Amino acid sequence: MKHTLLKLTVAIAIFSLICCGHSLRSVQVDKKNDVRAVGETAGAVITPGADQLSLYLPQLKGKKVGIMGNQTSIVGADKRHLVDVLLENKVDLKFAFAPEHGFRGNVERGEKFGNDVDQKTGLPLFTLYGGNKKQDSIVNSIDVMIFDLQDVGARFYTYITSLHRVMELCAKHDKKLIVLDRPNPNGDQVDGPVRHDDKFKSDVSWHKIAMIHGLTIGELAQMINGEKWLENGRQADVKIVKVRNWDHKKMYDLPVIPSPSLPNQLSVRLYLSLCLFEGTDISVGRGTDWPFQVLGYTNPVYGSFTFTPGERHGMSKHVEGKGATNYGIDLRDLDPENQKFTLKYLLDFYQKTPDKSTFFARPEFFDKLAGTDQLRKQIIAGESEVQIRNAWAADLKVYKQMRKKYLLYADFE
Repeated sequence: MKHTLLKLTVAIAIFSLICCGHSLRSVQVDKKNDVRAVGETAGAVITPGADQLSLYLPQLKGKKVGIMGNQTSIVGADKRHLVDVLLENKVDLKFAFAPEHGFRGNVERGEKFGNDVDQKTGLPLFTLYGGNKKQDSIVNSIDVMIFDLQDVGARFYTYITSLHRVMELCAKHDKKLIVLDRPNPNGDQVDGPVRHDDKFKSDVSWHKIAMIHGLTIGELAQMINGEKWLENGRQADVKIVKVRNWDHKKMYDLPVIPSPSLPNQLSVRLYLSLCLFEGTDISVGRGTDWPFQVLGYTNPVYGSFTFTPGERHGMSKHVEGKGATNYGIDLRDLDPENQKFTLKYLLDFYQKTPDKSTFFARPEFFDKLAGTDQLRKQIIAGESEVQIRNAWAADLKVYKQMRKKYLLYADFE
């Protein structure tokens, strides 16, 4: 009886400790000046590079610093902007580069924007979206460049093109680049065609990588250097602050939306499969509260679910099916973790289109998104997803082998 009571007492004590552990969600700064969340198990909390201040603040002391960032450049669970944290730590910030969607994430897709001043901090803002243009002298005026953007793991997401352009400038002017790495929310997969032919090179297909590349920003930076993709084979002096406690097997919910049309984890996961529709007139839900979670067009043949795109923050100029009733499918109840890249939605809508010659409304842009014109031709030819996948399998296998050389985190396989 005493032995039973002892076991019960120990069990209650352990349960109490576990419950207390689960209640800890505060954010604190430790003696090393790192911001970290106290979670369920010591050392298990995923900690992006930006949160690990002790690993990069000393490298900025007494230096003139530039930054490539946006609304995803946050520090800690209270989501303070990295620029604010750097200024508080007396970092001599000279300017910021902004990617597509702008420094505060409020510019529409594809919209060009000029140089500006950040209203909150007074920091001069310059854009690299659309090319390096006349930014050489700006980079030459600093000592260190910081790169901190949240990527989503697709070749057509232009933040990785911004990475390449920053690396080009840093390599050209012999400036150190500190990459504050973040998890890839789609880092559990590598899929799709690999771009080879430079005629398909654009802001949405800059690198010779798989469409679903399976890399973090830091891993891609290593690949760009390692494969000598910079102009004249230059290599940038890159220091990567790795993510703690993350690997390619782990799911990661983004703490801040990466762009106006990716408002939640489901949209981020479905984006891989649905972005190809941007080469068509099919609506992916821009101008609604559910972008990249619904699909439709102004013809009832596409489905019984209806929605009417209008205007939303960051979604007012480029909205397919705007002001009209769109008919299609509702994907909002899908489990984000179970979503992986697939062609089934694209093939289904193509088959339902009465006049298939009108489906690829912007064929050249579709080919740039895909990184090849073969995919479009295969769809027109009526090939199945299995047949299409077989066509890119050999290239994908070669890419996967190359990718392994640059991984910083355990792989999902």
